[in-house]
Amino acid sequence: MIDDIKIPLFDMIMCLSETMDMISQKMVGHHEKVMYISFCIAKELNLSAKKCEEILIAAALHDVGILYLKDRTELLNFEIEEDNQHEEIGYLLVKNFKPFSEIAPLIRYHHVDWQGGLGKEVEEEAVPSESHLLHLADRIAVLIDEDKNVLNQVDRICNIIKDNSGVKFDPELVEAFLQLARKEVFWLTAVAPRTLRRFIRHNSSVQNIQLDLEGLVGLSNLFSQIIDFRSPFTASHSEGVAAVAELLAELVGMSEQECYKINVAGYLHDLGKLVVPAEILNKSARLTEQEYNIIKSHSFYTYQVLKVVDGLEEIRKWASLHHERINGEGYPFCYSGTQLPLGSKIMAVADVFTAISEDRPYRAGMGKTDAIKILEKEALSCSLDSEIISVAINNYDELSHIRKYSQLGEVRNYDRFRKELKRRI
Repeated sequence: MIDDIKIPLFDMIMCLSETMDMISQKMVGHHEKVMYISFCIAKELNLSAKKCEEILIAAALHDVGILYLKDRTELLNFEIEEDNQHEEIGYLLVKNFKPFSEIAPLIRYHHVDWQGGLGKEVEEEAVPSESHLLHLADRIAVLIDEDKNVLNQVDRICNIIKDNSGVKFDPELVEAFLQLARKEVFWLTAVAPRTLRRFIRHNSSVQNIQLDLEGLVGLSNLFSQIIDFRSPFTASHSEGVAAVAELLAELVGMSEQECYKINVAGYLHDLGKLVVPAEILNKSARLTEQEYNIIKSHSFYTYQVLKVVDGLEEIRKWASLHHERINGEGYPFCYSGTQLPLGSKIMAVADVFTAISEDRPYRAGMGKTDAIKILEKEALSCSLDSEIISVAINNYDELSHIRKYSQLGEVRNYDRFRKELKRRI
């Protein structure tokens, strides 16, 4: 049965949140803090379980748009420039994924100031009260200095928040926060990573939401857009890899469920690239050795962040080992043929097939003759699995068609994303 897989939505969200926090040492734990603080304020206000759930998910994803900004740590300053770019990017990325459609507006407006109540609307559109809650929680989180005892910071933080009540923050939310701030446990939990994670997991109904295989494919597709839309040159890469890998898996005789799973692996294989600066991904000139080493780290990060997702073990291997090679000369683990599962070997071929066929900043995509020469060379050097390469060459036209068709659809999605972003900002 293709629907017997159950993956915790909470774990998938935390996987993406953790990846975002890897952008800078300064950001480590930021999203979890915002999740925790916003959840606690929501509970203090006696909001419904559904509202608390939406706030928690929005908090985990609130800064997804920062992946597109050059200076991504500037948002950790209490006073930030009046620029809603990362909020709009985050909103546009998540709004079309149906399970997240209701939380998208929370992300869009999470830096709107209260302004004596004027912040209830932006350009005649209502700002959800939960957005103001996220705004407050986010600013509290950035005021915490990890290098100092948190209890010695309580008065300073509370005074700053009170000074901004009615100006930056909704006074009702500030009052709820100040009630929480009287409890030492609130602050001590906020700066204890393991305790913080356990609190979020055990006090939230989000942990009970399970994704079936169809839902996992949909969410993984969203992840691939978050990964690939950072660059026009990679905007459809994961879509192509997922489509090619799924067809290859079918051609070599994998089961229907395995074909669905390898499609997910294709969407997730470059998850670790979220840690790589966009300027490296977009560089048209040859990469320096130092830049290439940064690129090489991405599959390691894919491997690490997917660890938190129960039930994703096989997909994790297939996704994260796509740069390993049969001859042991791949990275980051230097595994050789017998250590690599079939799914990873298929992913490696699908990644190369797609990469050599699509346009890149430094070269045009290869045609059939040149592409087949590259694939044959990879097989002869025992870099890629020769049997899978043979299947790919024998079915080249079919694989090329599905790659072009899938990537064309994703390029259209990317163009719509860029046009809407340009219109809104």
